[in-house]
Amino acid sequence: MSAALEKPQIIAHIQKSLNYTVFESRWIPCSAKFVCMGNFARGTGVMQIYEIQHGELKLVKEIEKPKPIKCGTFGASSLQHRHLATGDFDGNLNVWNLEVPECPVYSVKAHKEIINAVDGVGGLGIGDGAPEIVTGSRDGTVKVWDSRQKDTPVVNMEPMEGEAKRDCWTVAFGHAFNDQDRCVCAGYDNGDIKLFDLRNMSLRWETNIKNGVCSVEFDRKDINMNKLVATSLEGKFHVFDMRTQHPSKGFASVSEKAHKSTVWQVRHLPQNRDIFMTSGGAGNLHLWKYEYPGQRTKKGSDDVDEGVAGSVNLLQNVTLSTQPISSLDWSPDKQGLCVSSSFDQSVRVLIVTKLNTV
Repeated sequence: MSAALEKPQIIAHIQKSLNYTVFESRWIPCSAKFVCMGNFARGTGVMQIYEIQHGELKLVKEIEKPKPIKCGTFGASSLQHRHLATGDFDGNLNVWNLEVPECPVYSVKAHKEIINAVDGVGGLGIGDGAPEIVTGSRDGTVKVWDSRQKDTPVVNMEPMEGEAKRDCWTVAFGHAFNDQDRCVCAGYDNGDIKLFDLRNMSLRWETNIKNGVCSVEFDRKDINMNKLVATSLEGKFHVFDMRTQHPSKGFASVSEKAHKSTVWQVRHLPQNRDIFMTSGGAGNLHLWKYEYPGQRTKKGSDDVDEGVAGSVNLLQNVTLSTQPISSLDWSPDKQGLCVSSSFDQSVRVLIVTKLNTV
């Protein structure tokens, strides 16, 4: 068997053209359905639910809303309810029951400007503690919400007085391995990455990666922090080893120039936390595997433990589109099944093979 065939292959299984700009696609847990979110040319928001049937996509439901929808997550909902939390261009956070989507089950004016990113934890059996949603916005603030508490956020992280407001492009939960501990990581347009400790209500760590941070994700939300991937403009991404924090040097990291253009998103494989996919501004996908070093810590010159970064190997890459792939989501139920959407107004169902052998 040739070496090329032994590697994982990324196969475009189904492709569908849409009549709107799609910003995010998410699998509906425990189903063969996914939801696409975006905006029509007339300026309204749209959610479409598709189901895979006999190798084709069947439109199950289309829901139009007054404001364009930028982002969504199922992460704070139970597996029974499967409620979708969305952020829109007007700064509203809404939680929808997709069976009866006429009125949201929870709604709050979360931000003054567009909500760029949203993430959830404490639902779907992932992460201990309360079900919470984090939102990041162009208004420079990052807020954590509990849908059981109306109108006010549980936590509000905003710039100090006199500090410039930076556009927050991406947010992610992590470190939710018991019912007390929880962290939020946020990435900003100036290259700042900030790690907020929700247990101690403090800024635990910050760094700057020189380019705007498009996407951050922990390899797992519900374990003691292990790895964090941050992608940026100019085609670079960074993998931080989050196990060992040095008092002055912070976390060890390795960076890789992956694409010739912006790396829009990173998504870790739910069934293997060391495999992740990045999506690029030139319409390409890169599949990576992180290799741990022989030892993950070493004694520094000051006799304090510091982390040691590993390396990343490219397993496969493929070009699907001429436009940026803005969204990517692995199926939590079926290893290797993936949905991506791009600015060519298309959604694609992908199959990635041989993930159990790498």
